[in-house]
Amino acid sequence: MFLDSHAHLTDPAFDGDRDAVVDAARAAGAAGIVCIGASRADALGALALGAQYPGFVFATAGVHPHDAATYDAARDREWMRAAVAHGAVAIGECGLDYHYDNAPRAAQRAAFDDQIALAGELGRPVIVHTRDAEADTVAIVRAAGSAGVRGVLHSFSGSPDLAEAALEAGWLISFSGMVTFKNWTQDAVVRTVPDDRLLVETDAPYLAPVPMRGRRNEPGFVPHIVARLAVVRGTTPEALGARVTANARASLGLATSALPDVRSTPH
Repeated sequence: MFLDSHAHLTDPAFDGDRDAVVDAARAAGAAGIVCIGASRADALGALALGAQYPGFVFATAGVHPHDAATYDAARDREWMRAAVAHGAVAIGECGLDYHYDNAPRAAQRAAFDDQIALAGELGRPVIVHTRDAEADTVAIVRAAGSAGVRGVLHSFSGSPDLAEAALEAGWLISFSGMVTFKNWTQDAVVRTVPDDRLLVETDAPYLAPVPMRGRRNEPGFVPHIVARLAVVRGTTPEALGARVTANARASLGLATSALPDVRSTPH
């Protein structure tokens, strides 16, 4: 059992076989998939998938830092509120990306702050992307934690200081296929995350784990990530898979289904 806490199933990479990818994930042991809405269009697509796969696919709604230059608080809050009213389980993916700097950093911080405030208003967790922006991320996460906003640092590859700040704020940390890469150096951080704060994800279609490197990533590849994390943490894949599934259900409020086929409409 596992639950993929972060996948971009609305990405065009899945346009040819999206239903088959969802079926393959279920066959591999998935209890659910969180489909990330990093824009209004993504969120609408994720909600549509959630309606097609109730109790198995869950949507989020947010604005990625790459698009922060065009973020409008009044406009974007309106559709994010509507998305949550229609079932979105979290705000995001939002955050900071100073690696690509596709939007001015001040605009990224403003959009991030506003989405955290909205998450607090709606009582939903926030799904956070951060790259090469540790100091600002630490400050914002600490402020969010003090305000009672909870969240997830997704596809974690940051420093122990960033992990510590997130854990002190009451947040969860999610690990992706990067933990299987040869250049991964953060096993010590993996071991410091408490059992009840751990999540796993694919970030599909990106970051396919070993031995799937070079292929399009998909939720059905999560067992490779779980197996690696289990080795690092000194447990079994079965125990770790059950733990991260329970964590995702609790932290994101997922009412997952145990039915063998959760599609509400045929494809």
